[in-house]
Amino acid sequence: MIKLISCLIPIKSLRIKFRQFCNSIQIIFTAKSIGKDFDCSKFSTVNRNTIIKNHVKLNGLHISGGGNVTLGNYFVAGFDTLIISNSHNYEGNDIPYDNTALNKDVIIGDFVWIGAKVIVLPGTKIGEGAIIQAGSVVHGEIPPYAIAGGNPAKVFKYRNIEHFKKLKAAKPDLI
Repeated sequence: MIKLISCLIPIKSLRIKFRQFCNSIQIIFTAKSIGKDFDCSKFSTVNRNTIIKNHVKLNGLHISGGGNVTLGNYFVAGFDTLIISNSHNYEGNDIPYDNTALNKDVIIGDFVWIGAKVIVLPGTKIGEGAIIQAGSVVHGEIPPYAIAGGNPAKVFKYRNIEHFKKLKAAKPDLI
């Protein structure tokens, strides 16, 4: 398929744009809703319960499971990031687990930046303006403006909140 696209679209930059377009179409038909200025620069996947707000940039994000996933305004995901929105029922009628899935919502606030190869587990909430360090495993709640990392991800610093709010106020198209 790649060779066919290379023959049909000989200019590399146009091939890249074509692949981005095809991937964006797949997400548009899968996601529950998508806001304006959506950018998908690397192959990404979402579930049917994904809400993508405005000015979201995906660089190889994969969302699995049946839970609701909300990606806030100005959210940026690093490459090979995984969001999981369900888990196995290990307290069901079989061992090691039964065939039911436990869906848990994942909520990611506005202006969140998640680094490369991060895993976000079911039931996680990441507050506005938070930054998640590359390679982290996130579970539970990360407060607004926090910078967190590790396995499990722990807050080790906070953004300059006054500076953040000043920059945020300069975004007049924020909904």
